[in-house]
Amino acid sequence: MYSAALAALVFTCTFGGALAGLTLHARLPEHHLDANSRDVIKLVMGLIATVAALVLGLLISSASRSYDEQEAEVQQLGVRLFQLDRNLERFGPEATDARRRLRRLVLADVGAVASPDGNSLQTTTTPLEARHDAGELFDAVAGLTAKTDGQRFMQADALRLLMGLADTRLLLSEQAHASISWPFLIVLVFWLTVLFVGFGLFARRNATVIAALLVGAISVAGAIFLILELNRPYGGVMQISIAPIRNALTQMGR
Repeated sequence: MYSAALAALVFTCTFGGALAGLTLHARLPEHHLDANSRDVIKLVMGLIATVAALVLGLLISSASRSYDEQEAEVQQLGVRLFQLDRNLERFGPEATDARRRLRRLVLADVGAVASPDGNSLQTTTTPLEARHDAGELFDAVAGLTAKTDGQRFMQADALRLLMGLADTRLLLSEQAHASISWPFLIVLVFWLTVLFVGFGLFARRNATVIAALLVGAISVAGAIFLILELNRPYGGVMQISIAPIRNALTQMGR
């Protein structure tokens, strides 16, 4: 609803600007729309269109990159959880309690943040939320007594993976609360509105022109909607899948 409401506002501004331009075309004196005036207005519109296109492309690229990075980090969490569980398994029976702690921690946190269908995240929370139990799990792994070189290697690698999980969770938490650059978006909407006013200014009102302007306004609003959704990977329509962590969870304890 959040993204849809803002996209609807953008559509209202742009299409409203186009209708305002059509109205101005009928009311402005002729000398305001002579050849020289048209040339100047078209130059200004070309400048605004170029800058708006650059900013719009920048916002889409930034939002897409951020979404892809967070999706990759969720996948990385799943891989590290699986590797951690296998390292503890190879350590021996002494690590059974640590494995159980790990599985309980992941199971509880996945249940807390999973969407009703169980396939995605419903809030801007990391898939594996840092809790007091995470510290206890680290202490349990660090407290294991390694008797062979193989066990020492598995213990060291398990601690490394735990530290990596903690870093990834913190990074996801910070990224989840990052928001779109509102000054960019506000200025962009202003430019687009002015641009649509210019489109309407040089056209005579008829069904074909209005339909073309309508399609253009919908396209611009759709682009803004996409940007906003990509910036909300844990609460929007394009939610990041939690499947990698669920897959790792199903392998734990086997």
